[in-house]
Amino acid sequence: MANLLSTQLSATLRKSGGLINSRAASLSVDRRRFSGKNGSSAEYLHQSLVPSMHYQKSLPRLPIPKLEDTIRRYLAAQRPLLNDDQFSATEKQAQDFQSGDGKQLHEELVAQDKKNKHTSYISAPWFDMYLSARESVVLNFNPFMSFKPDPNTEYNDQLVRGTNMVCSAVRFMKTLRAGLLEPEVFHLNPAKSDTVNFKKLIRWVPSALSWYGAYMVNAYPLDMSQYFRLFNSTRIPKHGRDELYTDEKGRHLLVMRKGNMYVFDILDRDRNLLTPAEIYSHLKYILSDPSPAPAFPLGVLTSENRDVWASLRNKLLDAGNREVLRIVDSAIFCLCLDDESMRDHIHISHNMLHGDGCNRWYDKSFSIILTKDGQAAINFEHSWGDGVAVLRFQNEIFKDTTEQPLINPSSTPSSIDSAYVVRKLHFNLDTELENGIVKAKENFNAAVSKLTIDAMEFKKGGKEQLKKKKLSPDAIAQLAFQMGFLRQYGKTVATYESCSTAAFKHGRTETIRPATIHTKRCVHAFVCQPGQNSVEQMLAMLAECSKYHGQLTKEAAMGQGFDRHLFALRYLANSNGQSLHDFYKDPAYMAINHNILSTSTLTSPAVSLGGFAPVVPDGFGVGYGVHDDWIGCNVSSYPDRNVHEFLQCVHKSLEDIFTILEGKPIS
Repeated sequence: MANLLSTQLSATLRKSGGLINSRAASLSVDRRRFSGKNGSSAEYLHQSLVPSMHYQKSLPRLPIPKLEDTIRRYLAAQRPLLNDDQFSATEKQAQDFQSGDGKQLHEELVAQDKKNKHTSYISAPWFDMYLSARESVVLNFNPFMSFKPDPNTEYNDQLVRGTNMVCSAVRFMKTLRAGLLEPEVFHLNPAKSDTVNFKKLIRWVPSALSWYGAYMVNAYPLDMSQYFRLFNSTRIPKHGRDELYTDEKGRHLLVMRKGNMYVFDILDRDRNLLTPAEIYSHLKYILSDPSPAPAFPLGVLTSENRDVWASLRNKLLDAGNREVLRIVDSAIFCLCLDDESMRDHIHISHNMLHGDGCNRWYDKSFSIILTKDGQAAINFEHSWGDGVAVLRFQNEIFKDTTEQPLINPSSTPSSIDSAYVVRKLHFNLDTELENGIVKAKENFNAAVSKLTIDAMEFKKGGKEQLKKKKLSPDAIAQLAFQMGFLRQYGKTVATYESCSTAAFKHGRTETIRPATIHTKRCVHAFVCQPGQNSVEQMLAMLAECSKYHGQLTKEAAMGQGFDRHLFALRYLANSNGQSLHDFYKDPAYMAINHNILSTSTLTSPAVSLGGFAPVVPDGFGVGYGVHDDWIGCNVSSYPDRNVHEFLQCVHKSLEDIFTILEGKPIS
C-alpha cells in the first residue's frame, strides 16, 4: 500500500487560521446565509477571486530523473541495508541494468512521456497499480484521518455535528464545481502571494501562463486534478482490474446505520442545498429508526478480495439490484452513523480504520464516520487520489463547521415528514449471495483480529526546540524510528516515507528513504555505544542526519527520488512483454520494497489522528506528527511485531536525542 498522508509539502499546504470559539456572531450570520439561493453565500464556502483550476493548465510536468541519478540514489539507499558482499553484488546488477535494459527502457519512457504532455509519466501506471491489486481495500489501502473534536463541546452531538458536516461537505462540493474554491497553493512568501492584490492581478493572467506568475512571487500552485473524484464517486470491483466511476448527476447522500442503508436528496432539483433544518430532520429520522441490523449486511462485501467481490457484485446485478447499486455508486458521499461511543484513541483508530465491516461502504471515494459521542473521521479509498485533496477537504469542513455552524444544539428539525423523503435501500439476495456475505464477514473478522494499534505522546520537546537547534523536525522523528527499531530488533530495515509530488501536473507521491548511512551511524552511536562519543560528536551526527534527510525530502518533492522511476521502468517492461532484468529479481531490490517501517506524517488544525495498517505482515504502519512542543505516533502492527515495545523504544530514543540537545550525555 502506498501511504496516504503526503509529508513535508502537504503538512504546510494550507494556512490554518484561528478557530472562532464564540458562536453568537456566526449563528446570526448563518440565518442570513439561508435567506436566498441561486449563488447566494448559503451555497458556497467562499468565493475565490482566482478560479479553482486557474493554474492547472500551466503546471510544470513531473520530471523523469536521469537514469544515472536514479541508480546512484538507489545504491545510496541500499548501502545501510546490505553487508559489503551483498552491496557489491547489487551494485554490479544496477550498473549492468543502467548500461543495458535500463537505458533502453528509460529512452522509451522519455519518448512516451513526450507524447503525453497532458499528464505525468507515473499517473497511468500508478492508477493501474492500485486498481489491479486484488487484496481487500480494508487494511491494505484505505487509511483514515480523524477530526479533532469541536472546541465547543455541545456541538459534538452526533446529530448536530453530522448535519453541520453534511452541509459543509456539500457546500465544499458546490464551491469546487462552481470554480470558486481557492486554488491549492504552497506559499513560500505569503505576504506577497497570498494577498487580495496579487489575486486580482493573477486572475487576469492567461491560464497557460498563470503558474509562472505565481512562481515569480515564490508561490507554487498544486495539482488539483484529483479533486473531481471526491464526490459522486466509487471504486467498482471488476475481475482483474477495478474501475473508477463518477456520476455528478447524483443529488443524494448515502447514510449507513447498523448496516442498513438509506438515501435522501441533499440537493433540490435546481441543485441547491436543502435547508439545514431539513437535513437535520432526515438524519434525526434515520437515527431514530428502530430497524434491527440486517442479517446479511451488504456493506461487508466491499471488504472482500476484489475478484471475489466482483463475482458477487455480478450476481447482485443478475438478481435485480442494478438500480439500487447505481444509487449507492452515484451518491455524493457516504455518511456512516455508528451507534458506539469511543472509549479512547485506540478505539477510535480501530473504528475509523476498519470498524465492524458492516456499517461501511469502503469503495466510496470517502466516507465521513460519526460515532454516537460525536467523534468523526474520514476513511477514504486510495486509488483515485492522495492525501492532499482529502486533507484540504477535511481542513475546510472542520473550519466551516466550527466557525460557522448551520445547526446548533437548540435547533429544531424541519416540519417536513422525513418518512416520505428518506428511502431505505433493500436488496434482493439469494442463498449464494447470503453465503458470500457470511464468508466476507468471517474473512473480515479474521483480518482485523490480527491488527494491533498503539499510540505514544512524547511531551519533552517538539518542533520549536528542534528548529532552535537548526534540526529538521521530520528528520529527528524518522531518526527516532530508526533508533527504536535498532533498539528492539538490532538492525536497520527498509523504510518508506510518503512525499507528495502535487507541485507537478498529475503528480502523485514519491518515496523518501529515511534509512541512510548517516542514520545508521548515528543510531549505532546512541544505542550500541552510549557514552563512547562526546555530546559535541553526537550533536554533529544529528546535524548530519538532518541535513541529508532534508536533501532527500527536497529531491522527492521535486520528483527526483528513485522509487517511482524504477517502478515506471518495470511497468513499461511488463507492458511490452519483456522479461525483467535480473536487477528487479535481486533479493536486495525485493527487500528494499518490503517496507517494514511504512511511515506518513501530517499536522493540521483539523486532524487529531491518522492511521493505516502495516504494508507487510512483519511491518509497522507509523502515522506521526511533530507538534510545537510534543511528538505523537499512532502505530499499527500484526502479530509478527510488538507495537507496544516498539513505541517504548521510540520514546526512549526521543528521550536520548533531547537529552543530547540539552547538552547532557546519555548513558
